[in-house]
Amino acid sequence: MNSSGTLDERYLSWLYSQMGPEMQRNPARSYWMLASQMYKKRFDWFVANDGNRVEDAKELRFEFIKEREDGYYDKDWMEEDCSFIEILIVLSRMAAFETDGDPYVWLWTMLDNLKLRTFVDDQYNIDTEEMIDNVLDTVIQRKYNADGSGGLFPLREPDKDQTKIEIWYQMATYLLEQGNA
Repeated sequence: MNSSGTLDERYLSWLYSQMGPEMQRNPARSYWMLASQMYKKRFDWFVANDGNRVEDAKELRFEFIKEREDGYYDKDWMEEDCSFIEILIVLSRMAAFETDGDPYVWLWTMLDNLKLRTFVDDQYNIDTEEMIDNVLDTVIQRKYNADGSGGLFPLREPDKDQTKIEIWYQMATYLLEQGNA
């Protein structure tokens, strides 16, 4: 995604607000840098049907545009690659729908599963940026373990290699195993 320009900046702020109702800007309690990094990270897919989740995530842009006062958008911007944070937000909404839960809780559950909650802004530096990038790459490239550990949806007792299963089914299996579906 293009990270310059007011449209991107406003959209990133809107995405950040989707992480919780009162996301902090206090560096000791905020995740602005993490959100920014996840926004800059392109989410590539190569497992069948994961492209559907990418298209779902791109729909967030239309929601954002509808909420804007001027309704302006750039057609090319709307077609840009999907970011990691967009995927995370759409998956959290889907999990919330399936469980009658809260999308914020599911988003932070996924971030906990990735061990990214510790990366608040006042802890952020070049080393943490590289660590976060490695975690995001592990998820995108599906280099996590067959049981899903190291990914968004780790399982205690998987019946299939989670690296080869589309994200939707990984999530559904995780929800069932957690007793939420």
